[in-house]
Parts: sequence; C-alpha cells; structure tokens
Amino acid sequence: MTFKILSIDGGGIRGVYPAHILKCFEEKLGINLLESFDMIAGTSTGSIIAAGVACNIRPAEMVNMYKEYGVDIFKKKKSRIPFKKLKNVAQPLLESVYDSGSLSNVLNGVFNDITLGQVAKPLILPATDVGNGGVHVFKSPYHPDFIRDKSVKVKDAVLASCSAPTFFDPHKVDEYLLSDGGLWANNPALVAVIDAQKRLGINYDDIQVVSIGTGHSKVAYGLKHKGGWGLATGWRHKEFINFMLSLQSQSALNYLKLHLKPEQILRIDFESDTDLPLDEVSEIDNLISLADKDFTYGSKEISNFVLGGSVS
Repeated sequence: MTFKILSIDGGGIRGVYPAHILKCFEEKLGINLLESFDMIAGTSTGSIIAAGVACNIRPAEMVNMYKEYGVDIFKKKKSRIPFKKLKNVAQPLLESVYDSGSLSNVLNGVFNDITLGQVAKPLILPATDVGNGGVHVFKSPYHPDFIRDKSVKVKDAVLASCSAPTFFDPHKVDEYLLSDGGLWANNPALVAVIDAQKRLGINYDDIQVVSIGTGHSKVAYGLKHKGGWGLATGWRHKEFINFMLSLQSQSALNYLKLHLKPEQILRIDFESDTDLPLDEVSEIDNLISLADKDFTYGSKEISNFVLGGSVS
C-alpha cells in the first residue's frame, strides 16, 4: 500500500507559493489533503502550512494569512543600537531585524492552543537547538517513543521552526532555545522519508513524496556583488541566509533521489533569474500568480500522482 508524504520547504514570505499550490489541490482537483497524505512535514514557513494541513486548516485560509499579515510578520523591531549612522550595518550583527512577537500573534490566531499531542496525523516540524548545538525535531505522537512534544503547542513549534537567524530571535520551548529548522532541513522531505521507514516500518518502495519548494534563485551569491561580506557591506546577511537555505533544499532533494525512484517523487518548485528574498512582502501577488500557472501546467501530473498513485 502506498504511503504518501507531503513536504513543504522553508522560504519566508515565499510560503504563499506552496500555500496556493495546495489551495489548488483542494479547490481544483478536489483533493482532501488531510485524508490523502499519511505524513506531513514542513520547515520554517513550510511548518506553518504543514501544521495547518495537519490541523485541518484550509490552504485558502493560509494564503489569506500571508496576504493579510505578511507586513505584520516582517515588522522591523526598534533597534536598541544608539549609533544611527551605523544602524543599518550593525543591526543584523547585534540583534534580529524583525519582531518575532508579530509572527507569534499571527500564529496564535491560526493555531490557538492546539498541542502536538492533539494532532492525529504524523507531523514533522524541524527546528535547530542553538542552546545545545544540535537538531531538534517536533513530532506528533505517531510512535510510542514520542513523549517529549505531546504538550507542546503547535504555535510554539512552528514559531521555533520559523525563527531564521538574523531575521527573528530564537524561541524558547520548555528547556530548549530553538531556531530555524532550515539550517539543516530546509527541505524536510528526506527527514520524513527516513522517519517513515525507521519509525513506521514503511518500505522505501511503498513511499511517494509530494515535495513543494518556495523557489530557487539561479543567481549565485558570490557573483552578483563585488567585495566581501564584512562590515562595510552590512554582511549581506539576508542573502547569505537565503543562499544557505537554498543549498540545503537542493542537497536534500538530491539525496532523496538516491533513496527513491524518480516516479516516487513529485517536486513542485520554480527557478528565478533574480534574487528571491525571504521578506519581500510586495511579491505576494506575483508568487500567487506563479503558483497558479505552475499548478495549471502540472495539474494532470499532480492529479495522476496524488489520486492515481503514480506519475504518468
């Protein structure tokens, strides 16, 4: 019997792309996401969408969340740095740029007080344990050994997974100080596949993965700009973090292809000739339009894969 995994990459505001893709799954193909997938994984902005699906929140609501609250999510905090002339250069070196309280308020409105213990569907939300220098994976209790996260609120797990370095402050959950899961699992598909095999005993040959990205820029980090990444250039911290997350997504997909056959993986993503910032809220409408186009051209393949069991 086929075991179907839905995996969603991180990518900041670009999460509206997979959210709209999944909206089309439901509204144009009649696919019930919660019933159609046996395991759901999401990192960073993808954790919002993955947790939303697992909590039976409609993708249309998540698209509206990005559109309505994108500006609030990326609301700059008031800098504590007294040197006004160096503010733009020094802020990302000394403190996060955005106020995580705004994101926390949005997530509270989406997930309320739902705990991971209340999530029936196998759900995987990667984060990074910056306090202990290791990985941290939030999971719903789909295996008897998973006892740590039962009382953790979904909104806290998601906020931790979303806390990209220099963008948002780390988030403390119980005894752990946590940051963005994208540091090691921006594309969590490989994590989900290995966990399905290891924890649930699913054979690799029985697994199918729908992996949805948030875009990949073909602009190399080091070629676009001249000069280093020192103090005078503001470290270009946003570009560096974005570049690092993109590399992780690409490498995870490449390794996944070594575990599974091509017909077991459906990757939905796009490439761009320009930068793809994590926080460019003005691009939301363009991302939705692009998602709609990509879904339209790929709708037959998507339908065959999700509903028919294999890619035609």
